[in-house]
Amino acid sequence: MVQIKAWACELPTTHNLPLSRWSTADLAREACRSGLIASISGSTLWRWLHEDVIRPWYHRSWIFPRDPDFAEKAGRLLDLYARRWQGKCLRDDEFVISADEKTSIQARRRKHPTQLCGPGKAMRVEHEYERCGAWVYLAALDVHRARVFGRCERKNGIAPFDRLVEQVMTRPPYDDARRVFWIVDNCSAHRGSRAVERLQTRYPRLVLVHAPVHASWLNQVEIYFSIVQRKVLTPNDFPDLNSLAERLLDFQYYWEATARPFEWKFTRQDLMELMNKLGRAESMAAA
Repeated sequence: MVQIKAWACELPTTHNLPLSRWSTADLAREACRSGLIASISGSTLWRWLHEDVIRPWYHRSWIFPRDPDFAEKAGRLLDLYARRWQGKCLRDDEFVISADEKTSIQARRRKHPTQLCGPGKAMRVEHEYERCGAWVYLAALDVHRARVFGRCERKNGIAPFDRLVEQVMTRPPYDDARRVFWIVDNCSAHRGSRAVERLQTRYPRLVLVHAPVHASWLNQVEIYFSIVQRKVLTPNDFPDLNSLAERLLDFQYYWEATARPFEWKFTRQDLMELMNKLGRAESMAAA
């Protein structure tokens, strides 16, 4: 039993098998072929693995943090979510904005009208569709007030992002705020020191804060985008681009009517534990 559990935690290629992951049948076959055991069923082997929650037939995709300043950059974001900056609490006239772009949102006109649901019958959406173009949806979320500002643009880039910034920074309370922190990723529209200089020249109270590379899960606007994906874009059935844009922008007001700030639970302590865990994993891999 112990040896089979150990094999389940190895890649099949270790045993010169042309497999990417184990199944219970493959493990049972290999155990018998190697002479480890005379006979075993897949269900018995599954029960053994289930005792230690070993499921080699599952897999998850992930990105190992490669930003050399990951902990420092992530910590700044977590402090802002906790309304702190450089060790001091934010004042009432300081705001935190989480912004990003959701690209290539297509308007798909179905080739047959959608059939509504009924008793014992699910909604039916035609599989085939005609492409009617696509929007880039840019959104800025005030993380502590649950307000969303968004716009639809034909393409991504510096000019569309600057229009989103103007949309927020020219209206109260952001137009006369002490500071407005903008959390962004590292795409070309707002990457590096040039973006900082460009935006702060125009809006001296704006503080651009970059997330670590490949760390979109730290940007709260991504949570809002996931809500949009579920509630607005699935299923995707729009006759034209104008209808899609109208739905996206109307949803902002619908969502704000009942929205509350997201309950962000990942803290600096959690970050420290994660970095320690990743450090141990990297050391084991190197060994």
